[in-house]
Amino acid sequence: MKTFEIQLNSINDVKIFVNTVNKYSFDIDLISGRYIVDAKSIMGIFSLDLAKPITVEIHADNCDALVKELESFKI
Repeated sequence: MKTFEIQLNSINDVKIFVNTVNKYSFDIDLISGRYIVDAKSIMGIFSLDLAKPITVEIHADNCDALVKELESFKI
């Protein structure tokens, strides 16, 4: 499992993020405060407070390719 923080600053960022994580078969969660949503759900992401950093939790051991693709969102 891999965990790191990201920031999604615009609707376009959310769209790019969702399209990126949907290319992978493993489970990915986004955590904001006490809320946890599926990172592959655009509606779930918009239910979070996007003004604050969001924690990404990838439930896989071999996820280096995804982490590299999400590098531009890391804070």
